[in-house]
Amino acid sequence: MRRVLASAYVASALATGIACMFPLAGCGKPQPRAALSYTADAKRAYDEAMTEFNAHNWIEAQGLFREVKRKYGYSKYARLAELRIADSDFEQEKYSEAIRGYRQFVHDHRADADEVGYARARIAEAQYKQIGDSFLLPSADERDQAVVLDAFKELKGYLHDYPAGKESEKIRALLTDVIARLMRHELYVARFYLRVDNFDAAVLRVQFAMRNFAGTTPAKGQRSETAGGEAALAEPIDSGLEAEALLLLGEVYLKMHKPDEARDAFTALMHNYPQSPLIVQASNYLAYMKKRGVDAKYP
Repeated sequence: MRRVLASAYVASALATGIACMFPLAGCGKPQPRAALSYTADAKRAYDEAMTEFNAHNWIEAQGLFREVKRKYGYSKYARLAELRIADSDFEQEKYSEAIRGYRQFVHDHRADADEVGYARARIAEAQYKQIGDSFLLPSADERDQAVVLDAFKELKGYLHDYPAGKESEKIRALLTDVIARLMRHELYVARFYLRVDNFDAAVLRVQFAMRNFAGTTPAKGQRSETAGGEAALAEPIDSGLEAEALLLLGEVYLKMHKPDEARDAFTALMHNYPQSPLIVQASNYLAYMKKRGVDAKYP
C-alpha cells in the first residue's frame, strides 16, 4: 500500500512539474497584456525624452534616450532613440560624434529603409558642416581639401542612392556648394601655375577639375520623380565655375601656342554654357584667333 501511495505521489509531482514547465518555455515572449504594457511604457519614456529634446536640453535628452535603449531594446523606440542621440550631438555641433552615431545606426539597422535614408542624409550634412570657414585659417582656396572631398563623396553618395529622397533637394544644394569649392580650389592652383609659367601643370589642374567635378551627375543612369510625378533623369550639377574653367583652359593653351586646343575650349564654353557672361570673352578670343589665323603664334 505504501508503495502504491509513493508511486502516486511521484506521478503527481512529475505532472505538476511538467505543467509548470510550459509557461516557463514561453518566458522570453511577453503575454499580450504584458506586450502592450511594454510598448506603452517604451513610448512614454521616449516621449519624455523628446520633451527634453524639443526644449534643446541636449544632455538631459541623451541621458533619457539611452535609458530607452537600455530598458526597451526590443521596441521600435529604442531604434528611434539611437537616431535622436546622434541628432543631439549634431545639434551641439559635435559632428564627428554625430557621424559615428549615424554610421552605427546604418550598420545595425539596414532593413529600416526610411530611418537609414535619414541617417545617410545627416551623415552627408554633418560632413558638410565640418568644412567651416574661419578667418584664422588660410582662404578656402588655399586650404587642404580633404574635408571638402569627404563631404563631396557623402553628398554625392546620398543622391546616388536616394535620388528622390526626402532630403534630396537640400543635399543637392549642399553638393552644388561643395563642387564650387572644389572647382574654385583647382582654378586657384591652376592660376598659380600660370603665373609662374608652368603651363602644363596649369592645364592638368583645370582638366582634373573638369573631369572630376564639372557636370557631376550624382544619380547617373537613374531616374527620379519630378514634382508632377513624372520620371526624369537626374540633372547634372552646375556649380557656376565650369565656364570659368574652360575660359582659363583656353587662355593657357594660347600661352602654350596651341590654338586648336584653345579653340576647342572656347567653343565648348559657348556651346555648353550659353547663359554664362563669359561667352563674350570666349567669342572675342575666337574672333581674334580667326583674324590672326589658327596657326599663328601668340604672345
